[in-house]
Amino acid sequence: MRYAIFLLVGVVAAACDQHERGDAATGAAGARTTTNVPADNTDKNERDRNAAALTPGDQGGSEADRTVTQHVRQGVMDADALSTTGKNVKIITVDGVVTLRGPVNTAQEKATIASIAQRVNGVKRVDNQLETVTN
Repeated sequence: MRYAIFLLVGVVAAACDQHERGDAATGAAGARTTTNVPADNTDKNERDRNAAALTPGDQGGSEADRTVTQHVRQGVMDADALSTTGKNVKIITVDGVVTLRGPVNTAQEKATIASIAQRVNGVKRVDNQLETVTN
């Protein structure tokens, strides 16, 4: 009985270790493999290291900039036609200039988000850096 318990604990521990590492696993229904291929974001990471590339950490600290960002975000979230991807773009406002960054599903989403930003009071200019991705 003790041997069976130790064996069971060992099997469970080994399965947990494989699951955490993402190793290939084989089940009763057949073989299943999991490939550990890291995402290649090298180009985007290099671009974001550029001192001229704004990130959310560069958000303007004035109340006017924060209010503009808030209103643009509210407009984006209220737009039912936008996908979840479109609703998750980065919105950064510095001195009234709104920078939009991130992926969107279509050119229409890109245009819609830029239009929402342009209509917000206090926006001087929109720098639309949104990227259309294909699935």
